[in-house]
Amino acid sequence: MLFLALSFDSVSALPERDNRQNLTETVAQGKILWEENNCIGCHTLLGEGAYFAPELGNAYHRLGGEAGIIGFIKSRPKDGIPGRRSMPQFNFSDEELQAIAEFLKYVSEINTANWPPNIQG
Repeated sequence: MLFLALSFDSVSALPERDNRQNLTETVAQGKILWEENNCIGCHTLLGEGAYFAPELGNAYHRLGGEAGIIGFIKSRPKDGIPGRRSMPQFNFSDEELQAIAEFLKYVSEINTANWPPNIQG
């Protein structure tokens, strides 16, 4: 009985947490780029993935929006930073950078019950 009550509670809360109205073609393209470039091989997204690089569920806010995300990705050195781990330069087009920024914006708008617990991820 408890299981059924908790299931009903979860299902009734889902519409309030739904973010699908913001799902656009550009967001979907950003998700495809995320997958094709194996970003989750280094980063976590909403707590899932590798812990080699920062959590990106809050990158939109942490980096100051689309311009900050695009600027950060564009600024990566061609061969990384010698002697330390760093994100490679993917040489994304402006359209691809916009799609990644839109995807990370979409992710930042998901109601995650305050996860990650701090802005650093």
